[in-house]
Amino acid sequence: MRTNLSYIIVALILSIGMIIAGNLVGNMHLNALKYQRYVSVKGLAEREVDASLAIWPFRITIASNELNYLQKKLENDTRIIEKFLTEEGFDRTEFSSGVAEIQDLQTFSYGSPNQSNPFRYIAKKDFTIRTSDIPKLQAALGNISSLIGEGIVLESKNQWQGVEYIFTELNEIKPGMIEEATKNARAAAQKFAQDAGSEVGKIKSASQGLFTISDRDINTGYIKKVRIVTTIDFYLED
Repeated sequence: MRTNLSYIIVALILSIGMIIAGNLVGNMHLNALKYQRYVSVKGLAEREVDASLAIWPFRITIASNELNYLQKKLENDTRIIEKFLTEEGFDRTEFSSGVAEIQDLQTFSYGSPNQSNPFRYIAKKDFTIRTSDIPKLQAALGNISSLIGEGIVLESKNQWQGVEYIFTELNEIKPGMIEEATKNARAAAQKFAQDAGSEVGKIKSASQGLFTISDRDINTGYIKKVRIVTTIDFYLED
């Protein structure tokens, strides 16, 4: 009799254990389904910022049949240009000049001399302005015509882009833009959740995306457009 009672007690314990285990598995399944519900949205943030660095590479070109004249002209033009830049407010650390390159048109490693050019020697010398004072550079560009009276004509070294404007302070605005893009993404997720009869929960995963910096337009390269697109997955809750 005692043995049968023991069997009954063991059977009850096993039954209760199976019921509890079944409930746990059921709850785990429900929780798994709950956390499988999420929405993937994109968040956008854009800002217009002023360029923080300007680089202007330019050169002078001189032609002559006499090397002595060419040398004196190069030295004189270099002094005039450096004086002009100093008077425009540029520090010596903001501009530099390269070594003059002289080409003898009557000396070729191949082919024949250029008979159409009346000058034998062509000299070129490069200069570079690198400054964070954008307004100062723009003012100097407006006054370059004064060098014409000195017999000096400047030409941009890069014809497709005279002055290169760069934005170097991305790290300063990056946190704020990421926050703005995240808020934008959550707003989009809330609209989706509202239509689905749910609420937006915590972030499941997020991808920052890449920051892009471009000119606002072709005429105002000193104003940049910074853009970031994030991809964020939000859990949906009933």
